[in-house]
Amino acid sequence: MTHDAQDEVDRLVAAWRAERPDLDVEPLQVLSRVSRLAKHLDRARRAAFGEHDLESWEFDVLTALRRAGKPYELSPGALLRATLVTSGTMTNRIDRLAQAGLVRRRPDPEDRRGVLVSLTDPGLARVDAAFSDLLRRERDLLCSLAPADQQTLAALLRTLLAPFDS
Repeated sequence: MTHDAQDEVDRLVAAWRAERPDLDVEPLQVLSRVSRLAKHLDRARRAAFGEHDLESWEFDVLTALRRAGKPYELSPGALLRATLVTSGTMTNRIDRLAQAGLVRRRPDPEDRRGVLVSLTDPGLARVDAAFSDLLRRERDLLCSLAPADQQTLAALLRTLLAPFDS
């Protein structure tokens, strides 16, 4: 693998090395690139969701339901855990998705006080289309890396992120 290509981070690091030779700016080599890549990913995500008339938060809730498998339903508590938002925020999100016809609520047959939230057919179609579009855009972001390099990068990022996720 060659490293001849220069990017904005190379210029930033060189400038800092010249201005502050007393500092170790090596972390910028990785983390500034991760930060810049995150911005490109955010743009790709917003574009993919926008193509399917979805906001990022809507996609998060709909994909949590989709990943649950048939019948594509979860309790509001399970949705809270999957999306890491507050109870009040989740209630508002479910209300808005239900008004849009993308989800429906039904009584939980195993808990008289509980409800289950499930994808409607339009919700399922929309989230599947948006997810396919997102994956296409993400593949485009990674196209300059060979498949083996993508696997190596994924493993390295997993090692870096695992302590934060535990």
